[in-house]
Amino acid sequence: MSVNLTEISTRLSHQDLIGNTAFRHGSPDRIMLISGGPESHLAKWSMLAAPSKMRAVVRQPSREAMPAASPHSPISGDLALIENKCDLRAEVEEWKHGSWYHSVTLIASDVEDLLDKLQTITPVEEFSLPACEGMPKRPFWSGAMAYDMMQWTQPLLLQHPPKDGALLSIMWLVEGGVLHERSSDELRIFGVDSSWSNLAKDALLAPAMDLRPYDPPRMDESTTHSDEAHIANIERVKEGIVAGQVYQVNVGKHWKGPIGHPFEVFKHLTQINPSPYAVYLEATDLGFAIASSSPESLLDCDENTIRSSPIKGTCLQGTSPEEAADLRNAMINDEKERAEHRMLADLMRNDLSAVCKVGSVGISRFDVEVYSNVQHLVSHITGQFRPEQNGKTAFQSMFPGGSITGCPRTMVCAVIDELEQYPRSFWTGSAGWVDVHSGASSWNILIRTLEAHKTSAGWRGSIGAGGGITIASNAKKEVSEAAWKGAALRIATGWMEDNEGNVPRGELEIHPIAHREQMPVSSRGATIQTLQQCIETGSACGVLFVDNLDSFSLNVADVIAQCGHDVTVLSGRGKKADLLADPSALFDLMDRLQPTHIVLGPGPGTPEDVPLTMAFAHHALAGQLAVPVLGVCLGHQALALADGMEVIPSPHGPVHGVPVRIEHENTGVFRGSQSPGTYTRYNSLIVNELSDHALVVNAREVDSSLVMGLEHPSYPIHGTQFHPESIGSPEGSALIQEFLRISSDG
Repeated sequence: MSVNLTEISTRLSHQDLIGNTAFRHGSPDRIMLISGGPESHLAKWSMLAAPSKMRAVVRQPSREAMPAASPHSPISGDLALIENKCDLRAEVEEWKHGSWYHSVTLIASDVEDLLDKLQTITPVEEFSLPACEGMPKRPFWSGAMAYDMMQWTQPLLLQHPPKDGALLSIMWLVEGGVLHERSSDELRIFGVDSSWSNLAKDALLAPAMDLRPYDPPRMDESTTHSDEAHIANIERVKEGIVAGQVYQVNVGKHWKGPIGHPFEVFKHLTQINPSPYAVYLEATDLGFAIASSSPESLLDCDENTIRSSPIKGTCLQGTSPEEAADLRNAMINDEKERAEHRMLADLMRNDLSAVCKVGSVGISRFDVEVYSNVQHLVSHITGQFRPEQNGKTAFQSMFPGGSITGCPRTMVCAVIDELEQYPRSFWTGSAGWVDVHSGASSWNILIRTLEAHKTSAGWRGSIGAGGGITIASNAKKEVSEAAWKGAALRIATGWMEDNEGNVPRGELEIHPIAHREQMPVSSRGATIQTLQQCIETGSACGVLFVDNLDSFSLNVADVIAQCGHDVTVLSGRGKKADLLADPSALFDLMDRLQPTHIVLGPGPGTPEDVPLTMAFAHHALAGQLAVPVLGVCLGHQALALADGMEVIPSPHGPVHGVPVRIEHENTGVFRGSQSPGTYTRYNSLIVNELSDHALVVNAREVDSSLVMGLEHPSYPIHGTQFHPESIGSPEGSALIQEFLRISSDG
């Protein structure tokens, strides 16, 4: 980037146009979004905001309003879900007379509702200056949301919540500023305040300032978790994977210590580690700042199209181009890295399917992105919004990002809380902007991020880093990887010397990787709705899908809808679901809905953890459900357990995100499919046949002979241990189509 916005920021500060001396124009708070790193299709512009005159602040409610969760152990399968939470409160402040003054309190039920409420105080008139591609067209909100805002996106209470009053979100109304368009290398002034704009134009004509390179003072750091404690958490995750409670969990730790001014750290960071989603935010009166060099996007959308670019898979840069290429190719071909990435891609497809048109979600490209210190595997997943959806509903569905939580997300958010025992605060949260009128928005994931707070002794900072843990993870290697993920920031803060750890640096590049795109089936106008929507509208149920809290559930529903069948999603976990397991309640529901088919979905844990799915399985095997039934993964295991089989730990260990070869009898849902075929497994438990059972095995894994498919000889009951909806199951859609062809008489 030839234009240096941090230098321009300093220049405007010297002209009293931003910062502490800009009080005549607005607050001293700073908002900067910087697009650096390799030139690409990613972030296309950078922005330095003019002094803001309005902000919205969210803090952690008191223990009386939102108590901590009762002790439970999600990693052991003891998951406490909640249905009702306290309100989310945002204090809106206006800049007047040189200070921030309280204006109004916005009360919302969740994050989406909060963004909707902001419409009432946000101007709707568009900027007069033509915007560049991807830039908001009117005044917009920019800021950050802490990871702990997941208290309003997930059905959970935290056992280790932030302290009462801790900052959870701060967003500023941006009504003008300086824009750098990367493709043209052009600077633009935008906004509604012509007096500030004219002065800013004059300031930009002044000669560039010769800034001194920042030499961070050497500081001492501490950590929230020792290497031993970090290793212990990793091993506990692996135990949870073996037990079937989780598939992958991202666990980490924080480094803490004194720092110089965070803006100086940020300037240094943009030079040594340029990234496409870098952010600097500072609330002067709150003594709070964020300096981030994040390479990862949570979501980027306009009114019609949404993209998410999840990162999963990391290796070092290398000390030479040849070594970098060797490391990159090893990562691309590493089974663990590809399985982990496939899992994340399936998760993000699920999240986008919650807000996108049936059949519109797919992987548009697959890359290795090369940064100064590390290389990453990145998928770019796109979709088209349904008419009633937008970037605000998408954020509610996708936050916090799957790459920094794990899978299944609700379960792993609870596990992270249990293991780390420390609020993540803004690390792994998101920063970006949103046009609250249209929903157009762009949010990063706050990795490679310094959170700073000013104390009486000066500024102190916190840096978080970690990694996704799978059954194949090496604990010592993961601890080492977390350390060098945080290396650039720790160097910029002075906690780590530049040559410490021998972290290599190289050129910024993007290397596309060939990938196979799944071709969607025509949806023929089919829809996906919740049970509540079905009841409220009186619409036909279609296929009843029982969602067992999996992060792939909507992928299954989307494939069904692509086959031309409407889908009604019934939550399979929680107090309401457990009540429906009662036979009278269940059959009352079936009489009301009259579904054409029932699909028992995948999910974490054991079949005993999902009483409603077990009830469906028992009634199906008793011939009491007059419709075809398909069990996927956990649903498949529930059918087997109800039939008298065993569900045991897989004798060859857990398999998650790995395509395997499966041979079948060309019967049931496998009719017409190639044998052996390739399908992706996500399971730690497996069905063990016993002599006395009604279900017949009609598919096995080639290499292990493990049971992969079941069917009933008389009733239209079928099960698949693998996940047909995965991107790693190229013939999976055909299996679901075959199931949907089965009529109620078998």
